[in-house]
Amino acid sequence: MEKIASFQVDHTKLERGMYISRIDGDIVTYDIRARRPNVEPVMDNAPIHTIEHLFATYVRNTQYSDNIIYFGPMGCRTGFYFLTRSLPHEKAIQLTVEALKFTADYEGEIPGVSAAECGNYREHDLAAAKKEARELLKVLENRHPEMLRY
Repeated sequence: MEKIASFQVDHTKLERGMYISRIDGDIVTYDIRARRPNVEPVMDNAPIHTIEHLFATYVRNTQYSDNIIYFGPMGCRTGFYFLTRSLPHEKAIQLTVEALKFTADYEGEIPGVSAAECGNYREHDLAAAKKEARELLKVLENRHPEMLRY
């Protein structure tokens, strides 16, 4: 079998940041890397899960909701994938930063946290998610499209 695109990226050289993982027609997959692979400790599941709920809720409630395909964690727990359709890279960066600010500042009940709405509703950590979001925001400050290449 052919090696998939994400396995062709040299993870020993990846830094924290936001990258274009692949482009399939009008769909762009962004790699939002919160940790340096195989260097820094991976993120814990509970804050990852909380970030997923808050980030996805935020971006799907913007004027660009029709352009949002998916947001979710990487299995390696070093970051997230963000898939958009027909959205300029500048706007994807802006939405990412806005969603992380939303997460970092969030107070209240986490959206979608009930047995009826979530398959693992007990595993969340808002305080840790806020901390993760603040750390990632520092990395993404002043990010622009020219910096999206691996």
